[in-house]
Amino acid sequence: MTKRGPSGPISPVSEPFDPQTATARVVEALLPLADPRRAAQERHYLKSDLDFLGVSVPGIRQAVTETARIHPDLPRASALAWARELWAEPVHERRTAAIDVLRRYARHLEPADLPQVEAWVREARGWAYVDPLAADVAGLIAWCHPDAWPVIDAWATDQDFWVRRTALLALLPGIRHGQPDLARFGRYATPMLPEKEFFIRKAIGWVLREISKKDPAYVAAWTRGHLDQMSGVTFREAVRRLPDADAAGLRAAYRNKAGA
Repeated sequence: MTKRGPSGPISPVSEPFDPQTATARVVEALLPLADPRRAAQERHYLKSDLDFLGVSVPGIRQAVTETARIHPDLPRASALAWARELWAEPVHERRTAAIDVLRRYARHLEPADLPQVEAWVREARGWAYVDPLAADVAGLIAWCHPDAWPVIDAWATDQDFWVRRTALLALLPGIRHGQPDLARFGRYATPMLPEKEFFIRKAIGWVLREISKKDPAYVAAWTRGHLDQMSGVTFREAVRRLPDADAAGLRAAYRNKAGA
């Protein structure tokens, strides 16, 4: 709700928060954007058994933003309640909106909220949900609260590869803030290098690629030291942003390894 002055809207007006009402507002905003053809395509692409409305991610985020403007100072408990209400129905757009709510209020979340993130990762079992939960929620919680890391450390050795992927991608906020935890990356990634799972191989390479934007020397050295264990997808991501000379030398070494 917005207060209007003589020349238009001037300031948001908050109203008592109710997670069911907030969720209903989001769904109401999504329904006019529904596209059955897009819904079928996205369901096939994501290999999901959820229901799909066929709304784009920008459309979903705009629906959340419009409701969030009514509640500009939403406390942690209310944000969590809203996210859970959205997640409760097995609809892709609602679950994407639930994650967006947690992203929006991630700096207010606490280490005690990581079990909720983990539960959704285990339920979601798909990159479209796992990756933002990892990088934008769990990782930011740990960035703001270093005492959260023991929980994420345990994820790195979990039997569920989606949980292991979450641990790797939770390192991204620190990397993007210019403070990569290289020791923790090594502890997570080195035991995972022999894994055959594509989503683990890709995640290791993704993290290396992000590190290389600020510390290419580390990535070049780490990659060279692990060539014998590195899959093609991991290697390609690792060298993607390296200086040309470093990347060329590593590609030659990798080809030699493959031909040995």
